[in-house]
Amino acid sequence: MKITIFCLTFISLTCFGQTARDSNYRGLAAYHHDYFTIGVSVAPQSVEPGDEAELIKKNFASLTAENVMKPQPIHPDEDRYNWDPADQIVAFAQENGMKVRGHTLCWHNQTPKWFFEDKDGNPASRELLLQRLRDHIHAVVGRYKGKIYAWDVVNEAIAEQADKMYRPTKWYQMLGEEYIAKAFEYAHEADPDALLFYNDFDTEKPAKRDHVYQMLKALLDKGVPIHGMGLQGHWSIYDDLTAAGLEESITRFASLGLTVQITELDISVYPKDWNRKEKLASDTTSFTPEKEQMQIDKYQMIFDVLRKHKDKVSGVTFWNISDRRTWLDTFPIKGRKDYPLLFDEALQPKKAFWKVVDFEK
Repeated sequence: MKITIFCLTFISLTCFGQTARDSNYRGLAAYHHDYFTIGVSVAPQSVEPGDEAELIKKNFASLTAENVMKPQPIHPDEDRYNWDPADQIVAFAQENGMKVRGHTLCWHNQTPKWFFEDKDGNPASRELLLQRLRDHIHAVVGRYKGKIYAWDVVNEAIAEQADKMYRPTKWYQMLGEEYIAKAFEYAHEADPDALLFYNDFDTEKPAKRDHVYQMLKALLDKGVPIHGMGLQGHWSIYDDLTAAGLEESITRFASLGLTVQITELDISVYPKDWNRKEKLASDTTSFTPEKEQMQIDKYQMIFDVLRKHKDKVSGVTFWNISDRRTWLDTFPIKGRKDYPLLFDEALQPKKAFWKVVDFEK
């Protein structure tokens, strides 16, 4: 009888203890307060009163606008800016003592075509395009001067192919590589106190890392105001990311005198195949125990490396709040549910969360 009572008591305490742990945990940012700032990308509806807003306030110390500060949403027409959605996110951050990262000022995607055309629909002249870039950056950065501490100034300028240097975007085709330096110079003019980042993905792959490094070193040697390197961190449980590869990226970019941040972290439970659009039978929407463990292991490895290099890494931003809604639910495959984050669809911490925060300071 005594043994039975002991077992039942032990089981009861264990169950209640786990429940208490799940409901009364410290926030993710609090665990890493002595290491780096933990942030999250949000949409305006995420910061409206509700359970998502409460999760944000508890777990994150920095916000990034997922979409509404990109050129197309915030500057849809040459003579019109759409400030309200971005203003809402910045106001929420200020009300709750959070930092804000701006994303993004110059990109080849989500940029309206009027940037690149004159009033007759012909290609804009070099002078007109540079003036528009300057006007856009001055307007956006200037509006949030003193409220946004860091900006992703140029996003994804380097080609994905190992034998090419620059991505052949309209910016590059019309201005050459000069547009990159100009964007940073304009941003620094608009807010001399803001930290200015170059942001890109696959920066742990040797060829791309080398090209990004070469570009940044050349710009810095010319005195271009660049202060940080953003490693996006869109990874997968199936990719070949290693601790050594991530460390090499962090230390190499830091050797340029740059602070390093992970700017768009998520870990997909599917192979990383961004060029495929059709849904296959293998695209199961089940978050299996095997996939869960692979995700736990990868998150643990990543955070072990980041904490090891806390003198070089100043921030980690997750790309979306929870598995309830993630951009990977529609990209690259529409209608394929993904589970890439540390909170589940009910906004509860996943097992990966507990592994990430289970470390000795």
